[in-house]
Amino acid sequence: MWPIALPLIAALSLAPAGPPAQQLADFFDAAMAKGLAANHVPGAVVSVVGGGKTLFSKGYGLADRENGTPFDPGTSLVRIASITKLFTWTAVMQQVQAGRLDLHTDVNRYLTTFRIPATYPRPITLAHLMDHTAGFEDRTIGLGSRRKADVPPLGTYLAEHLPARIRPPGEVSAYSNHGAALAGHIVSQVSGQPYDQYVKDHILDPLGMRHSTASEPVPAPLATNLARSYAYEDGTYQRKPFVFDNLPPDGSISATADDMARFMIANLKDKPIPQRSFTADPRIDGYAHGFKEQTLNGHRVIMHDGSWEGFQSVLLLVPGADLGLFVSTNGTGGIDAVTELVPAFFDRFLPGTRAAPGEGRAGTPVAGFYRPARTTESTIEKVLALTNSSRLRIEADGRLAFKGTTWRPLAPGLYQQDGGSQRLAFVTNGTTYAVTDGPAYELVPWWETPPANLVVISVFAVTALTAVLGLPAAALRRERRKRRTPRAWRAARLLAGSAGTAGLAFVVLFTLTLTGETSILYGVPTTLRMLLLLPPLFLALTAAAITTTVIGWRHRPIGLLARVHQVTLLAGALALAWFCLHWNLVGWQFG
Repeated sequence: MWPIALPLIAALSLAPAGPPAQQLADFFDAAMAKGLAANHVPGAVVSVVGGGKTLFSKGYGLADRENGTPFDPGTSLVRIASITKLFTWTAVMQQVQAGRLDLHTDVNRYLTTFRIPATYPRPITLAHLMDHTAGFEDRTIGLGSRRKADVPPLGTYLAEHLPARIRPPGEVSAYSNHGAALAGHIVSQVSGQPYDQYVKDHILDPLGMRHSTASEPVPAPLATNLARSYAYEDGTYQRKPFVFDNLPPDGSISATADDMARFMIANLKDKPIPQRSFTADPRIDGYAHGFKEQTLNGHRVIMHDGSWEGFQSVLLLVPGADLGLFVSTNGTGGIDAVTELVPAFFDRFLPGTRAAPGEGRAGTPVAGFYRPARTTESTIEKVLALTNSSRLRIEADGRLAFKGTTWRPLAPGLYQQDGGSQRLAFVTNGTTYAVTDGPAYELVPWWETPPANLVVISVFAVTALTAVLGLPAAALRRERRKRRTPRAWRAARLLAGSAGTAGLAFVVLFTLTLTGETSILYGVPTTLRMLLLLPPLFLALTAAAITTTVIGWRHRPIGLLARVHQVTLLAGALALAWFCLHWNLVGWQFG
């Protein structure tokens, strides 16, 4: 897998292979004209390699709409985002070859300023980081910065924002930007070079990738050719700002399509081609030392994609056909364009059928709600699991209904997506997972399912509204009753109503926030921070209402209906209190 060894690589082979250039040109000219227009993408760039040379490269549309700059595969730099990780894994393997790193040693051996906590008996290794099986939770808050001055040193950022370990290593793949950044930091530790300089000296320069860089901002000689990215909103193109990556080894590289062709050629030249290093079920595609496996038309593909700002990119290698494809678009709609392009490319140039499933564990299907294994436990982002969870049903005919599609039985414990290429299997390691050729999903307990939490919120809302709507009438009767109603009970009723008001305000505003465009890429917005003042206020009012209710309970005269209503109010408040505490909405838990 690791063609860029410490000495310079040998001259690239020029043996002819792959589809003729004119066929490639005809295909991409038609596909890009359709895909870019349909998805409102300003431009794209593509390169195809085979037989040790570039078979085709071309730019489409505009790299910069404001200046009318066309895309050029030789000079236009695109931000390849997470495809950067392939360069990080290359760097790791170079250091393994040099004897400075071991894939199966506790990564704490290489860390000098912080440690990975021993949450589980088994330590995390570089092999776990490469296969995304370290068991880290996912983090999004504060991954980007607006200015170079705001980007902390990588070691400092990792130490201060290290994700929690939420499952034992080696159990299931859950994609981790932090894991890749940790690996890049370890390379810097043992090599003595900053990540961007290491990549330049040991990968980019040896391959002749002269129009590529891992530095942010892009160095001045290359910056004038950096493509701009866009989002199409309300009928107009909105330019996306340059975002500095606080975890550079996970996504900082900017490169041209022609330079990416050199990288693909180097990987296809290497023998042996990387073999599978992890899968939760051998019948399901997994990871091959940092490359994601895919099976397309029966062909084994090792690939990686990337999304950052408005750029959407994908790199695919087909070792059996000695063929590589790189595509990048500079619009947020590009993900749809690329999703349509890749299978069309394979149908045109690499037709075939899916191979028969091999042997594997026949896991038992389990119905229920599943959330992505790439999830969060320790920060406010945990609540996103409620919107990301999907119900899996087992139909009477044995098919599964999951993620908006049906899955038919293919083999014991293995299912095939109807109308698609994805497969699904069940794996149980204490926790039940539905693993696919793409993401893995984790079965959640009933109390974390969307319906259960909707009931919790509904119970609170209904009971709180009875108090809120009843306060005006109660106020009118207060003078008449004040001599008969104990002061503690009047205070308990007022506090319960106030708690309901605060809780209702939070539920409504937080729901609007979740369905809005609030971005946490640069950190937690002030509006959200201010909104999170309401849960502590609600909890304080609830605690005070419970206390005063207990004090006033024995006093007479208090009617049965009033007592039942007060208990109901407090039960609803306690339901919301559980919700806020369970989903990390109390205490500004931002990581």
